[in-house]
Amino acid sequence: QVVLSLRRLAAFCARHVRVADLCAHTELSAQKPVLMERPEVVVGTPGRVLAHLEARSLVLRHSLELLVLDEADLLLSFALSPPRPPSHLPKIYQALLVSATFNPDVEALKELVLHNPVIVQPQEPRLPGSAQLQQWVVRCDTEEDKFLLLCALLKLALLRGRALLFVGALPRCYRLKLFLEQFGIAACALNSELPARSRCHVITQFNPGTRGKGKDPEYSVSRGIDFQNVAAVINFDVPPTVESYIHRVGRTARADNPGTALTFVLPEERDRLAQIEDRLAGENGGSMLQPYKFCMEEIEGLRYRCRDAMRSVTKQAVKEARLREIKEELLNSEKLKTYFEDNPRDLHVLRHDKPLHPAIVKPHLRNVPDYLGTSRARRRLRGGGAGWGHKTPKQGEGCKGRGCPRKALHPLLPRSVPAVPPSLRSIAKPNLKKHKRLRLSHTGAGRRGGPTVSAGQP
Repeated sequence: QVVLSLRRLAAFCARHVRVADLCAHTELSAQKPVLMERPEVVVGTPGRVLAHLEARSLVLRHSLELLVLDEADLLLSFALSPPRPPSHLPKIYQALLVSATFNPDVEALKELVLHNPVIVQPQEPRLPGSAQLQQWVVRCDTEEDKFLLLCALLKLALLRGRALLFVGALPRCYRLKLFLEQFGIAACALNSELPARSRCHVITQFNPGTRGKGKDPEYSVSRGIDFQNVAAVINFDVPPTVESYIHRVGRTARADNPGTALTFVLPEERDRLAQIEDRLAGENGGSMLQPYKFCMEEIEGLRYRCRDAMRSVTKQAVKEARLREIKEELLNSEKLKTYFEDNPRDLHVLRHDKPLHPAIVKPHLRNVPDYLGTSRARRRLRGGGAGWGHKTPKQGEGCKGRGCPRKALHPLLPRSVPAVPPSLRSIAKPNLKKHKRLRLSHTGAGRRGGPTVSAGQP
């Protein structure tokens, strides 16, 4: 991301400002010719830059003018502690230390690379205001209610646009992914155990518009990855700290775009939620997280399907899903190509190894029939005739009666619904009186005593 941004800035002076990309997925020998051209800007991870310094393919002692350390609070967590004296750096240079938080690791780096520094702390709100970012809290009684609500939000199309789902543990991440796949919802899991190239590939599929839900167990890719046009962030599990909540919710409502944040809370997670609300309280002492109450009776028709999907996602199925991703990484690994060429039998066995207990996807769960009562719930939520469990028509809530003139929309849906052009009104609302009614009688089932089925509409 940094290299791409720098090359765009230097598009009209590329001959004078050359940018070298020292990524970890390229061999050191392949990067040495790039460094021999003496580029003006070098971008790389700390481990790779240190490897080039020790190999003397990169010399900074007489040429370094500006040193930028981004995400300084995470640098020492990448197996680089304890810090060593900057023997490869010159005596005089300018340094910038950029960090989202200030902890002892940042203090150690500051003393190591900075001399008499000036600390700049922009006075900006930690999160956008309520006019741009709507933060809702959904209190669930059981774990099953969480999955049921998520299924209703996605299958009834109450949540539109790209969404990020955050969970608290990696096995739970795969469980949620397999659960969504039971209903035909495309989802991708961002696994911190996989290489950075594989995770960035998932992000490139997510950003252009691929429908999917990215789930991340905390800091694997929740920082430093550019998620674009995220409409909603769902905290399936309550974040452990306030900083974690800010990093998660900060993925939406960027620039001037609106966003929505939903947090599902169980009774045992309410203490952590209370700490987050106290830290994020506004100037007037009010909570920024507004309670949102769902009337569970409206979606009870989906509960048995939700239970069926949860039973299909077993612990063994989660294990098989994780092993399948690791096997794909082994098959696509550039470093193992030579090994597989020398050992073709291992490659054959790895390709034909099938999971023993995969999650069985049931096709009937993809469709939501109207006899479950979901069409009535969808009309109530989209039409604004009545909200889910709201008693008073306040901001973001539905009206109580059917004939309420307010017609408030569901808070998770877009604020304005585009009108149908006059040229398309005949297509959007066809006149059924112009068509002849066709009635078909199926009498073949009479042999088995079955009823006669008739289709009343063309």
